[in-house]
Amino acid sequence: MDAEEKDKLKKLRLTIILGMALALAVVAIVVLTTMTTSKMRQLELDNEQLQLSNDQLALSNEYETLNHEFAQYENQSMLLQNDSLVEKYTAARAKVEKLLQELNNEKTKNAKRIKQLESEISTLKGILRHYVAQIDSLGKENAALRDENALIKNRNQQLSARVATESKKNEQLSERMVLAEKLNVTGLNLVGLKKNGKNEKNITKARQLMVTFTIPQNNSTPVGEKVIYLRITSPEGTLLGNNGTFEFEGATLPCTAKKTIEYAGEEIGGVKIYWDVNTALNPGEYMVELFADNYRLASRSFTMKK
Repeated sequence: MDAEEKDKLKKLRLTIILGMALALAVVAIVVLTTMTTSKMRQLELDNEQLQLSNDQLALSNEYETLNHEFAQYENQSMLLQNDSLVEKYTAARAKVEKLLQELNNEKTKNAKRIKQLESEISTLKGILRHYVAQIDSLGKENAALRDENALIKNRNQQLSARVATESKKNEQLSERMVLAEKLNVTGLNLVGLKKNGKNEKNITKARQLMVTFTIPQNNSTPVGEKVIYLRITSPEGTLLGNNGTFEFEGATLPCTAKKTIEYAGEEIGGVKIYWDVNTALNPGEYMVELFADNYRLASRSFTMKK
């Protein structure tokens, strides 16, 4: 083989080697590019998924805030006595709860649906703000009405107090007028008498008890016939005598004795009422009471000795 042929053979071998090297380089580049592209795509997918998770978390937080705002005004809304507003309020809250459930569902983790949910949240927040504004307005109106009612109630209480005071004054005036009409009694006294009518200091020997008193002048007392009822109670607490009954403060009371007088508005002095002793009398405290026209005219105790 001559030199020229040897040179051609060397060039052919070199060409083949270079071709194979180039082919291997191309394959390596293709493989490397494919692996890099795959890794980048995986990173993009991971980043997208992370972004979706962050968006979902942010969306969930917005829902929680929205629910919290609903809950903040829930009790107040129930006090508004506005059925239409309460119904709208309830419907909006139901939508919030439904969207929150959907958001927590794994199927909603895609960008398109999250954007839709964000739009719905924005709409619901606008509706909520509108309802909140109405609730605040009605709350302020109710507060103003409560203040006005409290003021009116206070005025009514003051008026009632004045009426009660005037009524009390009228009652007291009426009582004074009625009391002014009552017969007055002065100089009430109790003595024991002997059989001959003279005073007997020893109560055990008394044959008669005499009560004396004076009826002063009183122009306010209606004139006419007056029946004076006498009650004498012994130290043992027993009523002496039994000379009929009379009415006093809704009750019927027995009396020891009674006396009818004609009252003309002038003083009547030396009025006497007698009771004939018909039982043994003991020394001690004797209570004497006089009644007329449903009034107790006088009440006094006397110590009678032996």
